Amino acid sequence: MSTQTATFAAGCFWGVEDAFRRVPGVLDAVSGYTGGNVENPTYRQVCNHTTGHAEAVEVTFDPEKVEYETLLNVFWQIHDPTQLNRQGPDVGDQYRSAIFTHGDAQARAAIASRDREQANHKRPVVTQIVPAPRFWPAEEYHQRYFEKNGGACHIVPTVHR
Repeated sequence: MSTQTATFAAGCFWGVEDAFRRVPGVLDAVSGYTGGNVENPTYRQVCNHTTGHAEAVEVTFDPEKVEYETLLNVFWQIHDPTQLNRQGPDVGDQYRSAIFTHGDAQARAAIASRDREQANHKRPVVTQIVPAPRFWPAEEYHQRYFEKNGGACHIVPTVHR
């Protein structure tokens, strides 16, 4: 089986991870940090706005079972891409909306999907689309947070099954 990687930032990574885990064809979703300037950042550092990282989710998927475009659709559905450096009650640059692309094909698809998404909003879509830098998995207590602790986030993923 051949797998691919996709990386998304759409607010608090707990809810983003949970939403992508529900998508058939997604093999794994890991909460972490990317897009900053510190190696192996900690949650505390990221929350203190000293690293430039976004809370992000690295998604491993089987392209035979789910297309990258489907993952992009999930991304747009689970957050408000017109909010700059925030999602709901979560405020800060670590909560920015971003698609970190792995290769030219993902970059083209991400740009096209952003342009289509803009038609659904009166305000500008502020989602960054940039090449994926190194991804740092978050601390273990952040992984599968909802499965371990219950609860919910301000995002309400639509049914993807």
